[in-house]
Amino acid sequence: MRCNFFHVLGVAAALIAAPIAARAEPTNITVRVMSKDAKYIGSSMGGMQITLRDALTKNILASGLTAGGTGDTKRLMHENSGRRAVLSDANSAKFEATIDLQAPTLIEVEAIGPLAQMQAAHRATSSQWVVPGRHITGGDGWVLELPGFVVDVLSPPAHVKVGTAKSVDVKANIVMMCGCPIEPKGLWNADAYEVKAIVSHNGKEVARIDMKYAGETSQFAASLPLDGDGLYEVLVYAYDPANGNTGIDRTTFFAGK
Repeated sequence: MRCNFFHVLGVAAALIAAPIAARAEPTNITVRVMSKDAKYIGSSMGGMQITLRDALTKNILASGLTAGGTGDTKRLMHENSGRRAVLSDANSAKFEATIDLQAPTLIEVEAIGPLAQMQAAHRATSSQWVVPGRHITGGDGWVLELPGFVVDVLSPPAHVKVGTAKSVDVKANIVMMCGCPIEPKGLWNADAYEVKAIVSHNGKEVARIDMKYAGETSQFAASLPLDGDGLYEVLVYAYDPANGNTGIDRTTFFAGK
């Protein structure tokens, strides 16, 4: 009987000493990406590619696209808001994931896009601790800000016949990263932004030309003097001096017969 007692006691002690496997808890995370000085980036711009990783192991925990609308303009674009103001609504673009966590985990989120305008796409990242079962869904969820403008050079074409022409039109469509339009005295005021074309000819910069609002929403244009035959590169940038927000696009064309 004595042997049996000590045997049982030993087994019990071993069980107590053995590590107890942590039980994974489903944890909900909502991620939104906001265009700097504008609205949420969602379906109308192809969404943002979202990836959630364990920041230490780099294991991917979840991935997908933000989907939904750009949000309520009146709620988002106002001069004053409290520090706890919720800016999103039920239709604001988001990515939602449920991940199983066994222990507090430092999670990194990466957002790449907007996917419908890859010439303007870049990435934003953030990280924070997440505790199992403690959801990151309250308020606006986990919000990343994506700076920039979507700049899309529309002309000139790839080949320009010089002939008697001494100039060529440069046109670009420029919107916020969420796709929000730009126009004079609008919510996103065309008169407040600096838009220029930096022109190189055969590898040498030859001009910096101011581009002006062209009379249609989000359209900017300028006349580019031609400096002879050869290869031209045109880089168009939009810049907001109020907050440093910047976006670019570029194109090349050959001028000749």
